[in-house]
Amino acid sequence: NTKKSAMKYTEKIFNEKNNLNLNINKNKGIEKISSDWILVLDSDEVITKELKKEIIDTINNKGNYSGYFIPRRNFYFGKWLKYGSNYPDYQLRLFRKGKGKFPAKHVHERIKLEGKAGYLKNNIEHYPYNTVSEYLKKFDFYTTFEANFLKDSGVRISLINSIFFLLLKPSIRFFRRLVLRGGFLDGIPGILAVMFDSFSFPVRYIKLWELNKKK
Repeated sequence: NTKKSAMKYTEKIFNEKNNLNLNINKNKGIEKISSDWILVLDSDEVITKELKKEIIDTINNKGNYSGYFIPRRNFYFGKWLKYGSNYPDYQLRLFRKGKGKFPAKHVHERIKLEGKAGYLKNNIEHYPYNTVSEYLKKFDFYTTFEANFLKDSGVRISLINSIFFLLLKPSIRFFRRLVLRGGFLDGIPGILAVMFDSFSFPVRYIKLWELNKKK
């Protein structure tokens, strides 16, 4: 219902194919913008009043940089996460027209900026997962995308890759985020966030194995 929701606020609606790599469509939107500055948001992200004021002040002062990183707060399973690399989770989202775009090679990637970047102080609020069921639906989508990305990148099923994706990568990531970066301090929501994130590596590799079997 994206189109229906957007029509409440503007008549400038552009229809595009729902590409699995959503950043391709984001770039098409960026190309259509006529303002001097561009702010990129996902549908599960909210601008606070404090951030709105900071952005306006930055733009009115012409800004000293080509773009700005904005800290992002992540709301997982009913809790704002503070640890485990979940905050401040800086995202490059504000930039001058013509100075930034997505590489559009991967679903999870940062905007590529021409020039120097500064940092804003106030937060984007991110509400990605209210329930475990919501997480698992997105988990299935993203791991399928990642499996196809691995396939297109030439990653093969082998003993070394099996050890890396099934054992080493998830174990190291789990320990680093949960213990070294204190993810356990966020309680059950923090532990679940780290656990699901780490588990995505074996799942994407197993889906790559399935893709090769079908071939």
